[in-house]
Amino acid sequence: MSGRRGFLTGLGAAGIAAGLRPLPALAAPAAVPVRTPVAPTALPPRWRNWSGLEQCQARAWQAPADEAALADTLRRGPAPLRCVGAGHSFSALVPSEGTLLSLDHFSGARAIDAAAATARFGAGTRLALVSQALHAQGLALHNLPDIDTQTLAGACATGTHGTGATLSALHAQIEALTLISARGERLACSRSERPELFAAAQVSLGALGVITEMTLRVRARHVLKRRVWLRPTAALLDEAPALAERHRHFECYLLPFTGYGAVIVHDEVSEAPAPRGHSADEDVLRDLRRLRDWAGRRPGLRRWLAAKLIDADQREEATDWSWRLLATVRPTLFNESEAHVPREAGINCLREVLAAIERRNEAYFPIEFRYVKGDEAWLSPFHRRDSCSIAVHAAHDEPWQYLVGELGVVFRRHGGRPHWGKLHDRSAAELAALYPRWRDFNALRRELDPDGRLLNPYLRRLFEGG
Repeated sequence: MSGRRGFLTGLGAAGIAAGLRPLPALAAPAAVPVRTPVAPTALPPRWRNWSGLEQCQARAWQAPADEAALADTLRRGPAPLRCVGAGHSFSALVPSEGTLLSLDHFSGARAIDAAAATARFGAGTRLALVSQALHAQGLALHNLPDIDTQTLAGACATGTHGTGATLSALHAQIEALTLISARGERLACSRSERPELFAAAQVSLGALGVITEMTLRVRARHVLKRRVWLRPTAALLDEAPALAERHRHFECYLLPFTGYGAVIVHDEVSEAPAPRGHSADEDVLRDLRRLRDWAGRRPGLRRWLAAKLIDADQREEATDWSWRLLATVRPTLFNESEAHVPREAGINCLREVLAAIERRNEAYFPIEFRYVKGDEAWLSPFHRRDSCSIAVHAAHDEPWQYLVGELGVVFRRHGGRPHWGKLHDRSAAELAALYPRWRDFNALRRELDPDGRLLNPYLRRLFEGG
């Protein structure tokens, strides 16, 4: 879902924020409080996601203490039954008038085996806690998404990913998992035990049952050096494939109406970690919004001002443990759509997305572009194809529909598969055509949940066309 959306993460006082000379102050929008995770003893009567776009009033909130209690709730609780994680999905995966389930009691490390490079965690463990527990044992995840507040179960269920041409999404690091079906059955699976159930459950949208624990492949903890710089957009688009091959982690953010993009690379180094300073992300994003509010109806003036205000020669470097650099916290609320296109289509699709965005004078959020290695999970957006991911955003208090309507046309043209946690309007028929194992997954889903107790209206539309 989403996280390092301020396009120049890690640039401190000497970075882009210093290069953007202050604009005249405008009336600031009303502050919106950021919701924090709620303890299972104080679950709220009404649920809303991080951006506030999705909300629901459930009949029941449950936080089962163990697998037996979870199985009983799945058999007897008011349907539809949906799991609640960190609420960082923008799609309507969670809303239910039936039962909302918290996995807060299924949190923490169960076993860490440094010699085997594996670690077993409760599925409700937040990614930040996973990283901290592994770090204490001299280990780390192979890669991370750009926020780490999600639960393991939620991040894997939606195909959440980081960036790196040779690095796969988080779910591809799962070695084994345990799932409780809608009928209360406890099903253990792995790459060798019930391999088809395993391939389906790695990315399941919460439609097969509730995952209670998973075993992950891990590696030795490692230090990364991050480097950030600006490039003219045309040059950056030409250089992106080579940069992705050259660096362990490469991503870029195109800055609409400026003619520039920000390059962010991370590479493994043997240097000692050094804590990074203040991040100017929010300052820069605020200045871009001010620039839009100033000159949004006059794109020519907007480009001229950006050229005057941005120092294109600035650079930034930071060196720290991988989990401290790859993931961060972002207070600015937004809504997001993201598609994953075949890698060979990535740059052309990105060009078209930028052109479409720049036909919307109200747009100001950067466009995020990343690389992800393919995998074998049935509903993985990266199923059997190396991909490029393109993410577009709108402020939470501004219209977002064009992200799906207008940009969805571009993503479709390039064979884009939607990020399951982000906004999209793909139909059941379209999804069946995009995913070779879609019908197999749906057949298994019906076998495990014949009464559709896990299907809220959104999932019923996806899987049954209703």
